[in-house]
Amino acid sequence: MSKKKKLILEAARTLFNEKGYHDVTIRMIALKMNMSSGNLNYHYKKREDIFEALYFEMVSEFDERINMLPNIEISIEQVKIDVERSMRRMLDYTFFWTDLYNLLSINDKVKEHFQEVYKKRIEGCFLLFKKMKEKDLMKDSSFELEYNFLAERMIHYGNTWLYSSSLYPNKLNSDNIDYHVNTFLSILFPFLTFQGKKEFQNLLPEFFG
Repeated sequence: MSKKKKLILEAARTLFNEKGYHDVTIRMIALKMNMSSGNLNYHYKKREDIFEALYFEMVSEFDERINMLPNIEISIEQVKIDVERSMRRMLDYTFFWTDLYNLLSINDKVKEHFQEVYKKRIEGCFLLFKKMKEKDLMKDSSFELEYNFLAERMIHYGNTWLYSSSLYPNKLNSDNIDYHVNTFLSILFPFLTFQGKKEFQNLLPEFFG
């Protein structure tokens, strides 16, 4: 990708995050870049092309994270670190996560890829559960679909926490991120073994004071 294209994507992402995707025009992006709309159209024919490029830029890091999971030494602390890293990365693309379902409807390629990513995320959850069980951090399931439901719940929270945060007037800050990271982590708590709960308590003693 050319340097100019990268700069256009960066400018567009900033504007999308500030104003929302649907309120930003090609002309606005061009003005931010101090270039003509025609010049910008040479690099990206339409706004949807910019959105598509930003989407695949975003998911490339998430794909890398999933691919690295088999080699990561699992602990409750490591899970927390990974969740926080993922959530902070999502902040860079706030416009996407706060308008997720509307944006998926405007681009078939993005929608199809997102549905494939969902399957990978389910597989990633089950790999995490497997590694946690091997470390005696997580119990066996109590019924056949219990961990399917758990994986879906985790993914749903991961998809929507940023949207729910945008409904409130307070700006997102480190405390808000910590709250959502800890909320996500607490979804796992009922499924932890004694050892897993002990690690959780050592990591977040303020929950048990």
